[in-house]
Amino acid sequence: MPNEPQRVHTAPHRYDTGRLYSLVEKLFLSTGMGNAMSRDVTECLLTADMIGHATHGLAIAPWYLDEIRGGGMKLEGSFELISDRGACVAWRGHRLPGPWLVNRAVDCALERIERFGVVTVTIAEGHHTGALATYLPRLTDKGLMAVLACSGPASAGVAPFGGTRPIFTPNPLSAGIPTRGAPILLDVSCSITTIKRSTQLAKAGQRYPGAWALDADGHPSDEPQVVMSGEGSLVPVGGLDHGHKGYAMALLVEALTQGLCGTGRKDALSGIVMNTFLQVIDPAAFGGSSNYLDEMTWLTDACHANPPRPNIDKVRIPGDQARARLKDARTAGVRLDQAIVQALEPYLAEIGEAFPPAL
Repeated sequence: MPNEPQRVHTAPHRYDTGRLYSLVEKLFLSTGMGNAMSRDVTECLLTADMIGHATHGLAIAPWYLDEIRGGGMKLEGSFELISDRGACVAWRGHRLPGPWLVNRAVDCALERIERFGVVTVTIAEGHHTGALATYLPRLTDKGLMAVLACSGPASAGVAPFGGTRPIFTPNPLSAGIPTRGAPILLDVSCSITTIKRSTQLAKAGQRYPGAWALDADGHPSDEPQVVMSGEGSLVPVGGLDHGHKGYAMALLVEALTQGLCGTGRKDALSGIVMNTFLQVIDPAAFGGSSNYLDEMTWLTDACHANPPRPNIDKVRIPGDQARARLKDARTAGVRLDQAIVQALEPYLAEIGEAFPPAL
C-alpha cells in the first residue's frame, strides 16, 4: 500500500527460522495482540520471506507495529457478520489484522465445504493481508481449489488503461490448484509492478527496467518517483501495448473484493483498509476429485516436460520456485536483507530482545 515504508536493500544473511518465528511472535504479543492473531501474523510474514515475497515479509513488521500503536490496526473484538446464506458469507473486518481474518475465513470454508461444495467468504474493511500465496497450502493440501483476491479501497496507484489518474491498487489475484504432486500456486498483481517495489526502487535511486509508469500527463516513464508522488500511476499488466488485459483483471478483482463486499471506493474510506474475497471449491462436487487431480496432474506434467526455449533450464509452473525457496529456508535458514534487521532492532530492544546472530 502507498503508506507503507520501504528501505534500500543491502546484502542478505541467513537466520534460523525457528528463532525468528519465536522472536517476531513475541514482538506482536508485546503489543497486546492475542495468541491466535500473533501466530497468524507471524506465520504470514515469515512465510512470505521464506518463499521469496520479501516485500510482504518481515520488512513490513515495523509498519504493522506502528499501525497497532497508532490505532490503525485494531486488536480487540472480532469480525461482524453482514450476511450468511450457508455457502455465501460476508463479514466486516473492523481493521483487524488481515492474516487473522483470512485464516478465519479459511476455517469457515473448511467447516462448510463438504456440505456446499463451494463456499465464498468476503471480508470488508480488514487490515493488510500480507502475501496471498501464504494462505493457499491450507486448502490445496486438502485437495481443494481456492481463489483469493484483495484490494485497498482507500488507496490508488494504478490508472485504467488509456487513462492518466490512478484509481486502483495493484489488486493481487491468487489461486491454489491441487494436483497429485505439488499444487499450482499463483499470486499475481494486475499492475506491471507494485507500489512496494516502486517505493523500494525510489529510495535506492533506481529506475524501472522499462516504461512501467505514466507521469501526470500520461507520458511513459521509467522513474518510480512519478508514482510515489501521487501524481503518476503504474501501468497495468501488459504494459503500454496490451495493458487492457491487466486493466480487465483489475476490474474483476474490484468487483470481487469491493462490489461483493458492498463497501469500497464510493465510500471515501481512509487509512489502511483491505477488502478480501475467498472462494473455496471442492472438485468432488463437480467432475470428481480423482478426475480433477488426474487432469491437473497431466497438465502440470505436460508443462514441466515442454521443451524450454534458449537460456531457460526448465519450464516451471507457478509455485515451483516458492517451494524450492521454502525448502531451502527450512534447512539453511531464511535470507533477510540487513536493512530489515536494522529496522526491527529498535522494536526488539524495547522488549529486551536482540536479533539472533546470522547463521
